[in-house]
Amino acid sequence: MDDKQASNCLSENVCFALYTAGNALVRAYRPLLDECGLTYPQYLVMQALWLNDGVSLTQLSLATRLDLGTLTPIVKRLEVKGFLNRRIDTEDERKKVIQTTSEGLTLKQEALALKQVLLSKVSLNEAEIESLRDLCMTLIDDLNNKE
Repeated sequence: MDDKQASNCLSENVCFALYTAGNALVRAYRPLLDECGLTYPQYLVMQALWLNDGVSLTQLSLATRLDLGTLTPIVKRLEVKGFLNRRIDTEDERKKVIQTTSEGLTLKQEALALKQVLLSKVSLNEAEIESLRDLCMTLIDDLNNKE
């Protein structure tokens, strides 16, 4: 491959690298999450609740960056699985508060161990992973703030 062809590869594009890396990460998580009975979006919702439980659907949407139309069916499925409850907010009966159940909290230890399983599959060290995460978050913030 000559220099001109090399510079025209899809892998030279940051957007392609991020897209394919994201897909590879979700594919790597899938069999691990299957053991927990979760999809990747459900895992994101549960992680957000483990960090900040008892929040409104809007707060959960902000934390996960999932729109309400996407988030609502995910929350309903997690409720059917017994991992969370939706209850009426005592301060505003028009709002629902989403809270993990004891089953959802038990799942936390099992699911959070998945991070270590995935870390064992990559050659990046903790500092490189943290740097990659920071760069991704900066890119997300920059692109979202420039709309």
